[in-house]
Amino acid sequence: MKKRFTEEQIVGFRREAEAGVAIKDLCRRHGFREASYSLWRSKFGGMSVPDTH
Repeated sequence: MKKRFTEEQIVGFRREAEAGVAIKDLCRRHGFREASYSLWRSKFGGMSVPDTH
């Protein structure tokens, strides 16, 4: 099965959610299900993307 989103993208989705964006809105905007987000939250919960600037 091909992964549709990279780890960096998933961490970015988590950042958006932590900033106050509703999970339902994130799912609709980026095209994934709430169940996927829950799985990612448990799998990638402590990860962060280093700043490239």
